[in-house]
Amino acid sequence: MEALKEKKVLVSGAGFAGLSTAYWMNKLGYKVTVVEIANGLKMGGTPVNVEGNTINIVKHMGLFEQIRLNRLVMEMLEFKNADDVTEGAMTLKKEGEELPDDAYEIERNTLLNMLFDTVKNDVIFIFNNSITALNETKDHIEATFKDGSQQAFDLVFGCDGIHSAIRKIWFGNEAEYSHFLGQYFSITIVNKLLIKENTTQFYNVPDKAVMLNAYNNKTDIIFCFRSEKEIPYDYRDEEQQRKIILEQFAGQSWRTPALLEEVERSKTFYFDKLCQIKMPSWTKGRVALVGDAGYCASPAAGKGGSLAIDGAAALADAFHQNNGNFELAFLDYNKNFRPFIEEVQAKVVSVGLDILVPATEEAIRKRNTEGFGPDF
Repeated sequence: MEALKEKKVLVSGAGFAGLSTAYWMNKLGYKVTVVEIANGLKMGGTPVNVEGNTINIVKHMGLFEQIRLNRLVMEMLEFKNADDVTEGAMTLKKEGEELPDDAYEIERNTLLNMLFDTVKNDVIFIFNNSITALNETKDHIEATFKDGSQQAFDLVFGCDGIHSAIRKIWFGNEAEYSHFLGQYFSITIVNKLLIKENTTQFYNVPDKAVMLNAYNNKTDIIFCFRSEKEIPYDYRDEEQQRKIILEQFAGQSWRTPALLEEVERSKTFYFDKLCQIKMPSWTKGRVALVGDAGYCASPAAGKGGSLAIDGAAALADAFHQNNGNFELAFLDYNKNFRPFIEEVQAKVVSVGLDILVPATEEAIRKRNTEGFGPDF
């Protein structure tokens, strides 16, 4: 692997997929550059679940102990009606009960900073810039950046999320790969407790959901609604997106009016459609996609962060098995990681969506009294 010392790779995106890919490619001996369109790490977002095989991966990355020490312990999930009466509840942790060792939940920002700390001294970071064009030659792939500069690399990894610029440049328009799941959602995080700490509350009317998630002296406010057709909007225009949520939830009861005021005032706001990215291949030439860019399972799965970490490790494993031969590694990555992704994507559609946003009053009452069931 000595020859790898000269090999350069470019990673687009400094989220979970990008930082994890940078970590493994650096470990394999590549010279890694990460380019990120924002002026720093993108903070915000709901907590991340680390479970199953992801636990083994974060152990190999030396992050497990920090994750364990920073884990969130949610205690209660409550289903509310319009009068703020609890119609049903699920105890997530009983007093004195041992915490499970097969699943850990951690704040998104905490985990992102941990990953950044593992690579920041070994990897070149370019913030406030992005890739605008790629040109592949026999031995390299040349990237053109937004600032006009150009640089040649051996490989490029698109780790830039659901609206991936690399995917658009190299594989084609988002519409070819994005499968709309009939729902939209927003996330606002406020730095105060709106309900009891370590508690989650749900309020539903048919085709709409409001969810509060309180931990570490902050509360996630999540709005979700069904829509048969896709709504045209600019995913970089925050005000337009706030307006969509404010209009959708105007006149709703429970605590909705006060929560909408929080959304209007908040500095952090994220809005998007629930969709899945499905591609026949995550690789083409010297380019590979990792995480949401290649196989988003939908934010409702709560697995975006862990699938990105899993995907980066699967890719690195393929490189390791094939002694750095990227063509064989890419073939293995496509073949070996795909069954797992297909299983996760299928489960989201069959279990997750209807339980979070029931379509009828009857389904809401059933879910409120019976809870989420064993499959969730």
